[in-house]
Order: sequence, then structure tokens, then C-alpha cells
Amino acid sequence: MSQVKICGLHRPEHISAAAEAGARYVGLVFFPKSPRAVSVDEAAMLAPLVPVGVARVGLFVDPDDALLDEVLARVPLDVIQLHGSESPDRVAAVKALTGLPVMKAVGLSDASDLPALTDYGLVADMLLVDAKPPRDADLPGGNGLSFDWRLLVGRKWLRPWMLAGGLTAQNVAEAIRLTGAPAVDVSSGVEAEPGLKDEGLIRAFIAAAS
Repeated sequence: MSQVKICGLHRPEHISAAAEAGARYVGLVFFPKSPRAVSVDEAAMLAPLVPVGVARVGLFVDPDDALLDEVLARVPLDVIQLHGSESPDRVAAVKALTGLPVMKAVGLSDASDLPALTDYGLVADMLLVDAKPPRDADLPGGNGLSFDWRLLVGRKWLRPWMLAGGLTAQNVAEAIRLTGAPAVDVSSGVEAEPGLKDEGLIRAFIAAAS
């Protein structure tokens, strides 16, 4: 069974559905452009609802120190996810600043993108292997796009990793079988519409991943 992260949650009932179905991680998005974004006030209310044993992941896109300090002063996160253009040096700096494990998202479109996974594996605690967004995309992730999973066949990295990008209950089992992903991340693939999670789709995805 692969571990599952349900990202972009902003309603208590969806946190409950994810946890009850067996999610290992839940994600709160601190990126205003996202339809899944939460304010610090909202996150401070939601984070304590996450049960023990489920990791609370805060997703940030090129955050400055002030934003990280503001969020962490009020929201008990377990993992920082960096989903922007952060350099390896910045990843290391965020880890030192927050004292928390850092997951770095790396976008793939073809084999030329693979070396970045090695570079970030030297500094991050976990890697999130996602589809590279289109050049004109407003969002760095959560676009419902996948990439050629065959790029990952037989590859290993220095850190634990998680597969993302266009995953749904219909394709996640095949994605895991092909890539050997120890964990998978989904956001748009369990939504009734952009930003609105569906409890049935959450349960179906987690069941399919197991």
C-alpha cells in the first residue's frame, strides 16, 4: 500500500473524510492564487482537527521568511512543502528556519528534468515528483496534469518520494504499479469542481491506492 496525501483541504468534513479513509498526510495551501488556498485564520482552525498520526503539510510557493514565521506562529504544521522555484540553498534555509522537515516539489516533463531530483535530494527531506506546469499556468501544481510515468521506472533517489500530477481513483493503481511510488499526492483528482473536495472521491482514491 502506498501512503496517500490529500492536498488542498479547507473544510473540516473533508479533513475527517481523508483521515477516516486512511490518508497519511493532509495538505493546507498557503498560496493565494490557488482555489484551494486557506488564510492563516482558517488554517489555525483546521490544523487542530487533524488526528494524531496524520501529518499536517503546509504548501508554500516561494515563501519569504515573514510568511513562514506568521503561519508557524499560529498553525501547528508537521511538514513544509515548497512548490515554487526555490533553489536547493533556499530549501536548506527554510529547513533551518522552521526546524521542520521540508518536502520539495520538482516538476517533470521529460528526462532533462530528472537531475533536479538528485540536486534537491541532497537538501530536502522528501521529494514530490509532479508534472511540470505549462509556461502560462497560474498554478505550479494542482492543474490535473500528468507526465510520462515511464521516466521514473527503476529510478531511486536519496530521499523518500511521493508521486503527484493528474492522479485519480481510476489511474492511481497503475501509476503505483509502474513507478513503484511509495506515496501519492492528489488534489484536483478528488474534487467535484476546482477547490471543492468530494468525500466519495477521497475515499475512492485512497481505496484505489491501497
